[in-house]
Order: sequence, then C-alpha cells, then structure tokens
Amino acid sequence: MFLRNPSYTNPESCQHHAEYKLKHGFNGYKAIQKFLVTSPIGKTSVMKPNTKVPRCSFCNGCEGRFYLCLICSSFSCLDHTLLHLQSETGHAVFVDIERAELYCGVCRDQLYDPDFDQVVMSKHSMGVAGGTTGNESIGQRLIKRRRLVSGVGLDLQKSKCRISTKDLRAKSCYPMGLRGLNNLGSTCFMNSVLQALLHAPPFRDYFLSGGHRLETCHHRRISDLMCLLCDVNAIFSAVYSGDRNPYSPAQFLYSWWQHSPNLASYEQQDAHEFFISMLDAIHEKEGKTRNGSKGNGDCQCIAHRVFYGLLRSDVTCMACGFTSTTYDPCVDISLNLDITVSSTEKGKKLTKQNKNGRMSTLSGCLDLFTRPEKLGSDQKLYCQNCQERQDSLKQMSIRKLPLVLSLHVKRFEHSFVKKCSRKIDGYLHYPFSLDMAPYLSSSILRARCGNRIYTFGGDESDMFSKFEIFAVVTHSGTLESGHYVSFVRLRNQWYKCDDAWITEVDEATVRASQCYMIFYVQKSLQDKANEDLNHVPNSPGRELFLPIAGCC
Repeated sequence: MFLRNPSYTNPESCQHHAEYKLKHGFNGYKAIQKFLVTSPIGKTSVMKPNTKVPRCSFCNGCEGRFYLCLICSSFSCLDHTLLHLQSETGHAVFVDIERAELYCGVCRDQLYDPDFDQVVMSKHSMGVAGGTTGNESIGQRLIKRRRLVSGVGLDLQKSKCRISTKDLRAKSCYPMGLRGLNNLGSTCFMNSVLQALLHAPPFRDYFLSGGHRLETCHHRRISDLMCLLCDVNAIFSAVYSGDRNPYSPAQFLYSWWQHSPNLASYEQQDAHEFFISMLDAIHEKEGKTRNGSKGNGDCQCIAHRVFYGLLRSDVTCMACGFTSTTYDPCVDISLNLDITVSSTEKGKKLTKQNKNGRMSTLSGCLDLFTRPEKLGSDQKLYCQNCQERQDSLKQMSIRKLPLVLSLHVKRFEHSFVKKCSRKIDGYLHYPFSLDMAPYLSSSILRARCGNRIYTFGGDESDMFSKFEIFAVVTHSGTLESGHYVSFVRLRNQWYKCDDAWITEVDEATVRASQCYMIFYVQKSLQDKANEDLNHVPNSPGRELFLPIAGCC
C-alpha cells in the first residue's frame, strides 16, 4: 500500500481561473468535450468538427498556437486571444487546443486543474475504448500500457478501459524510464531538464541503487518534511516504476521553490538557470553532510561527482609573456554561437544553414571558447614581472572533464544600447559523438608552446575525452513566449519528451530543433548503460514510488 505525502496539496489556481469556476462552474469544461479528439498514440487535443487545420476566428490565420475561449468557444491565435480578453469582460480562461491544457490570458500562464483533467480523461476513454470512465485518476491522458516490471501487469478487472488495438499496445515496448511529466503551469523548463537528468546514467544509477535513502535522510529527520533530494528520489522511483501515466512533480517543485524563492512562481523560467539552481540545491543539502569542511574539488555530493569539471584560465602579458593561471570549478560550460565553420568541420557536408548563409557548429563554439582573446583596456593585467598594468591575452581551457558534460548554448542576449533583450534563433550543428581532447588544457598548452613543456603533466581527462550524446533540451518560440522540449537518446533511438507526451522521433527531428542545452556522457559509461536498460537497480527496503496527485 502506498502512502501519500500528507504535506502535498494541489497547485493553487490563479485568481482569474478561480473567479471563472465560481461563476460558471463546470459548464465550459463539459461544453468543450465535443471538440476533444484523441490521436492514435493517445494524445488529446481540441479540434472543431469538420476542420482539418485550425484557424483563428478573427484573422483566419493558421500558424502558431491557438486557444479556445471557455465562455464563448471562439478559436483564436495568441495575439487575438489577448485582444479577445480585453474586449470581452471576464473571458480570461482558455484551452490550448494543441495540448488540451488550460491557459489564463491575463496571467499569460498555463493552469493545472484536476477537475479539467478529469473531464479530458473521460472523453479520452470514450474515444479510445468506446465507453466512459468517471473514476480515472488525474493525469491519465496516455493509453494504459503493460508495465515493464517483470511479473507486473495491468489489473484488467479494475481497469474500465481495455485496449485491444495492437498498434497502441506495441508502444509499451518503450525503454524503462520513459514517462511524461505533467505541466503544472508553465513548468516546461523544469520538465525538460528533469527528463535529461532522469536519463543521465551515473545520476540515475545513484538514485535507483539507493544512494539517497529516505529512511536515513538527515534533513527529513530534522524537519519531518521531505527534502529536495527525497523529492528527486521520489521522481526517479515513480518514473522507473513501469507506470506509463504522466507524473506530476508538484512536491519537487515546491521544494525547489523553497531553495530558490526568487523563482517561486508559475511564470516561465530559464531551463539553464533551473539546472544550475537544482544542482546547487543538491550540493547544499548533500554536500554539507558528506564533505564537512572540504571544498568543491573534493565534494562527494552526487551533483559534483557527476557534473563537476575544472576550467583553466591563462592571462598572458603581451609585453613580457608572463602568464597568470587560475582554476575555476564548473558544472557546465556556456558557449557563444559561432557563425563560422571551424577547422574541424571543413570538408564535411552540412545539411542546414542559418538565414545569413553561414553555419554554427559545436566545434566552432568550442574553438571560440578556447581561442585567445585580447582583454579590453579596462581589463589590463597587472604584470608581476613588468610591475605595471599591461595589455594581455586570456585563453580558457578545460583542466578536468566531468562524467556528464553539460553544454549551454547562449541564445538570449541583452543590448545595453537598445535596452532590450532578444533570442538568437541560429541553427547549431552538433555531433552525437564528441571528442573533447582538443579543448583540454594539455592540448591547448602543447599547441601554444610546443613539446618543450615537459613539466606540465597530462590531464587525467585525456583518457576519458570521448563522449556520447544522450539528451538535448530545446527552446522554440520567442523570448517572451516560448516552450521547452527535451529529446532523450536510448539505445540509439530518440524520444521526444514534451511535458506529458512521449513520442518516438528520428535523428532529423532532433537536429532540426533549436538546441539550448546539450548533455553528453563519457562513452564508457554510455556503452555500459546501453547494455540492458530494462534491468534497472531498485533500492532495497523502500517504496517503489511515492504517489502524488496526478500520477496515481
């Protein structure tokens, strides 16, 4: 028997949604049931009868996202949705027709309402099985599939929705750990990063092998509440339980808010900022217990054991050649887009170019990151040899590579002249197999000074410089209104994780997306992880997963 966390409550709705429900109740929810359709893979969306392509009722446009007003049932694009709520008093709550999810036009934010989810699921069951289901749990928008855990299957006596279609049932062969995450209100930034972390081999193995045990959690005993690590542990247990219904990581979201109160809202956040904040929270919670007074370099928390790397910075005086060297720890590397073809990519056939006709490549971005850069006049180095400030060159390199390499592509920039921010929509070509040897400190120094440097020891990373890609976080849309999606690679097959929806895609789909974060793992670890994804270690003596509203 599973125990429900007593501290859990459903996410609070916004004021405009609460006012809508108080005035209209469930009338709008029931009215849109005639517009709900279910695709062969179990995805529910909204479509007008006898309409193949959705169009805006006001401008007749057919591009972008469309929304259905819950009061007057008008279809509109995003621009006219915002104009509609200004012209029609009280028309603030809409349905995103592509995703069948609630949207507040005033807050410009997605909403989560279990009552609406129940209505969608009721229609979904009728569309798939030809009958109605009134007692299905929240978030059951995907077709029930056979569990992958050996000996565990669906209880057909309790299930009112029997699926007999062979094509739908065949998708139960998805590898273990593929489970959608419900959007709790513009939380696609969180879901996309969580999907990448759920499939990072060393990070995954730590939690599934009992690395963090709930019964012995120091923070849980002190506060009597689940800490962030406990909530991460619960997500791993739920996702790898074999249950295919979308999971709601609400308790984790609340725990993360406690660590990052400045980001505690249902507004869209930056996926990279969330990633850094999450690792920082794990380090803060686990690092103090494991490390005592040790520094980051010797930290034994799982965040640093998996993602910790070391950057080397050399600042050289242009007058006398004196070099000052510093080392900085990192959990990821942020790269500027390079619109030129790097030397390592020349001669290769590139399939897609940016609008300006030039190509950005990952190797070009890494070349730019490790290229010597002349510092500005306001950044002159105080040379210990010259005893005065001199013009200088700065060059970055990688002293130590992590087990999992996270690369962040800088797609958002701010202009202090124009006083505005914008998104860079350039295309980036990146390899699935990556050799980081050219960017290591040892390689950079040999290229700069030749073989006469014998005192510089070889990097320990030299032997582990080959990486394989396993996840990509992408961003589509604009800076003000965008959406995050992640792609994960399991057994050389790519899967698109779009909040609650998991679909199988090809390489071309992944490469055509605008990557924002790219995750690589050391090749030896990836090869080991691919040996058998079905046999995932379970922590002894703990529940298979902790049910949270929206998943069970």
